[in-house]
Amino acid sequence: MADCIRVPLLLLLMCIFSCVHPNRADNNKLNANVENVPNPPGVPNVPAVNPAAADRSLGAGASLPRRRSTGWKLAEEAVCRDDLTRLCPKNSWNNNLSVLECLQDKKEETEISTECNHLLWNYKLNLTTDPKFESVAVEVCKSTIAEIKECAAEELGKGYLVSCLVDHRGNISDYQCNQYIHKMTSIIFSDFRLICGFTDKCRDDINSLSCGSISTGEKDIHSQGEVIACLEKGLVREAEQQPGAHVIKDECKKAIMRVAELSSDDFHLDRYLYFACRDDRERFCENTLAGEGRVYKCLFNHKFEEAMTERCREALTTRQKLIAQDYKVSYSLAKSCKSDLRKYRCSVDTNMPRAREARLSYLLLCLESAVHRGRVVSGECQGEMMDYRRMLMEDFSLSPEIVLHCRSEIEGHCSGLHRKGRTLHCLMRVGRGDMGAIDPNCQRALQTLIQEADPGADYRIDRALNEACESVIQTACKHIRSGDPMILSCLMEHLYTEKMVEDCERRLLELQYFIARDWKLDPILYKKCQGDASRLCHTHGWNETSEMMPPGAIFSCLYRHAYRSVEQGRRLSRDCKVEVQRILHQRALDVKLDPELQRRCMTDLGKWCSEKTEAGQELECLQDHLEDLVMDCRDVVGNLTELESEDIQIEALLMRACEPVIQAHCHEVADNQIDTGDLMECLVQNKHEKEMNEKCLVGVTHFQLVQIKDFRFSYKFKTACKEDVLKLCPNIKKKVDVVICLSTTVRNDTLQDVKEQRVSVKCRKQLRVEEVEMSEDIRLDPELYDSCQPDIKRLCPNVNYGNAQVIECLKENKRQLTQRCHQRIFKLQEVEMVDPELDYQLMRVCKHMIRRFCTESEGKNMLQCLKQNKNSELMDPKCKQMITKRQITQNTDYRLNPVLRKACKADIPKFCQSILNKATADTELEGQVISCLKLKYADQRLSPDCEDQIRVILQESALDYRLDPQLQIHCTQEISRLCPEEAAAQEQTGQVEECLKVNLLKIKQEGCKKEVLNMLKESKADIFVDPVLHTACALDIKHHCAAIPPGRGVKCRA
Repeated sequence: MADCIRVPLLLLLMCIFSCVHPNRADNNKLNANVENVPNPPGVPNVPAVNPAAADRSLGAGASLPRRRSTGWKLAEEAVCRDDLTRLCPKNSWNNNLSVLECLQDKKEETEISTECNHLLWNYKLNLTTDPKFESVAVEVCKSTIAEIKECAAEELGKGYLVSCLVDHRGNISDYQCNQYIHKMTSIIFSDFRLICGFTDKCRDDINSLSCGSISTGEKDIHSQGEVIACLEKGLVREAEQQPGAHVIKDECKKAIMRVAELSSDDFHLDRYLYFACRDDRERFCENTLAGEGRVYKCLFNHKFEEAMTERCREALTTRQKLIAQDYKVSYSLAKSCKSDLRKYRCSVDTNMPRAREARLSYLLLCLESAVHRGRVVSGECQGEMMDYRRMLMEDFSLSPEIVLHCRSEIEGHCSGLHRKGRTLHCLMRVGRGDMGAIDPNCQRALQTLIQEADPGADYRIDRALNEACESVIQTACKHIRSGDPMILSCLMEHLYTEKMVEDCERRLLELQYFIARDWKLDPILYKKCQGDASRLCHTHGWNETSEMMPPGAIFSCLYRHAYRSVEQGRRLSRDCKVEVQRILHQRALDVKLDPELQRRCMTDLGKWCSEKTEAGQELECLQDHLEDLVMDCRDVVGNLTELESEDIQIEALLMRACEPVIQAHCHEVADNQIDTGDLMECLVQNKHEKEMNEKCLVGVTHFQLVQIKDFRFSYKFKTACKEDVLKLCPNIKKKVDVVICLSTTVRNDTLQDVKEQRVSVKCRKQLRVEEVEMSEDIRLDPELYDSCQPDIKRLCPNVNYGNAQVIECLKENKRQLTQRCHQRIFKLQEVEMVDPELDYQLMRVCKHMIRRFCTESEGKNMLQCLKQNKNSELMDPKCKQMITKRQITQNTDYRLNPVLRKACKADIPKFCQSILNKATADTELEGQVISCLKLKYADQRLSPDCEDQIRVILQESALDYRLDPQLQIHCTQEISRLCPEEAAAQEQTGQVEECLKVNLLKIKQEGCKKEVLNMLKESKADIFVDPVLHTACALDIKHHCAAIPPGRGVKCRA
């Protein structure tokens, strides 16, 4: 009896294998020994077999009438003969499975008769449920079943064993068993009702979703694939939480995903996709071998081609969405990454195929984490990851979270842009805030997707960016290997340059916005700084996030530590600091690339800077309005500005604009790896060199204007004077106030001749630099600028601020200034006369003359030295003119002449107290005190030191009437009337004064007449103060009066 049973089983096995390797001998053997093989009825109108009933019986074929003949063949059945003749090659007719495979794989539009469909269905049902067929599996796969515990444990007689072997077909090494199961797989997957247990698990969901009938005969065999496709789409709708989505039972979900997984290696097994994409397969993937998921991957790569049919594209998208839910639905990915998943503990719970760990996103994050930590992931696995990361970036709909949370943004801003990642980039633009507000859940979904796809590691993953930036990469970044993470860095370096194109710029900023919000998405930064971040910023692993950590917080922590001094400790490693500086330089171009800045300053950006849309303008605007910002925003802008003061190269646009002047004058400090404020100081010092262009000048001046708001914004000043400020100027924040405080302290200590200055040497040195820089532009002295703004508009409307030109203009129009401005200018001049190095115009115009005549003079004596050399033949005319201007200023008030003030300290209150009593603070006395001292000089009542200083003044003013304020005030009209030619002469040699003396009787104004009489009196007192008379009588004085000291000239005359 056993032999009787064994013979047909072997014959059936031979029949199955003959379809794999058909030959004449096999066919002959088959025809001779096939009596007991189950076969469907020969009559076309056989009643349909219920699959459930078939499962419960020993086999549907047992209940059907059998035709006992010498080898039953499908090709001989009349109901299929026409279809077979029309559709299948003749050499396949002798093999039932070949016929079956031929007919069930025909195009959907090809009609196969209903009767033939039923015959095929019953034949397949018999094959998959008859216990004799199961026995063939036991015989052929004996060793394999022993190795697979799950299959060995299956109860025989229910058809479960074959299904189990199909489930584990990837682990079958035996050739005959593998071939047998391969053929059985194609039979089983041709109809969902043949898949073990599928109908029972999904019956209710099929009916609820109206996915089709579960009864035989109500649909043709080709439409049965649509039932599974319908369930898959229902599963996707549920995951995306679409309105009205049906909740599929868990056991059916598991069955759906398992079917998708089992059909992952051969696209023939996904019947719906197979028929939807047959033409596309021939069009795009004709030379791609079936098996191991190769056809799927080929079709995925062509999904957005114009020639791709819409039906195929939809079927591919559904399969991709299933892969996103469970990576095992991708055969190639699961196979290539199997060992790496196990190695890095990314393995999943096999009982929960849709668990969190099974999602494609978890796999990508887990393995990307290993790569970012420097672990070795196989090249084959990384290649598969690359494909699926690109897939996520190309089609936003593969992320259920984006479909769910970004629905309104897509409808409102991004509809019709589905292909090649355009919708995703549109959403990223919305996320940047360029197109209105975005739902926070949508923002989070976008951020999550960018982390999963990780385009920062390889720009090619982002197809939209890759296509937009191809020309820029070919020109600006051609020296970098394709796919290198530094390509993105290179593109950022060329942002807003001539090599950048608009579309690339837009795509780049859209992506960088999200990379900037997660420091791990810059792989170079992460590699160099993960140790520092863990040590200093308490970070988690690459694929772990903390809800408590706001976007950009880690990078903010890193850059705060990047600029710490050795004394402060807890500094970054050198490699990490280089990367942090690189990113700071790149992201400073756009405030939206600084998450902390954008978050804290959102309101202020809208309030003050809504019209500032050009690159870099928003940060400049915030700096300009620093005092007006809310505290949180002011703090973060202040911190960033403080960093800029130490490393001005963060200002990439400014650096590009200043390239010519840097190359000409500052290349040595620019080449330093560590910038400690030297570069900006150099740019300030060379603001007015010929290489300086308008953009650079504006940028440097803007930074100077920002620096005055807080002394911390001047790195070198802060470093040199921090302790002095804390000790001498506590609670003072504005730089200009700190400078005034410290310089006042220095001046007082100097005047009082204290033994030890309170301000340190290093601070005094830097203080001098700051004072000189501030004197160059009136805007750098806010109090002076605010006091004189109306006067500037009225008197100096077209004068440039640089080179102290506005200040000089105000000085020249001093008599016309408003009282408030006049007082501030007087104070400024008082400081400049005490310390001429702060007189920017004087030092600039006379720079070469100072080198020629005054190299050994102290700074405070610079003007005095220039005055003494004023009439030298080597004196530059422009410098001489500037010296005269300062002399005129000094003679308007004794307080503006420090030497005179010191020399006449006792004489002024003794002889001129009445004038002092009438004087008001910060207002010139118009030379009244000096005139008073002149009269006392004539009376020979002054102290020797004061007499010497008055004599110098008399001698100088005798040559140039403009140096006598009282004479100029009272005699202006008379000079114009009586001495126009003398006044017009460029060289002032006392001719105007001599003219007035000659025309004394013609002078009508009493005040003028009085001043001329005083001149005569002074010259009588001392011939040395009358240069014209002295020159005329020089030989006589030498012969007759050589022994008489100055001031006694009257005796000589007598």
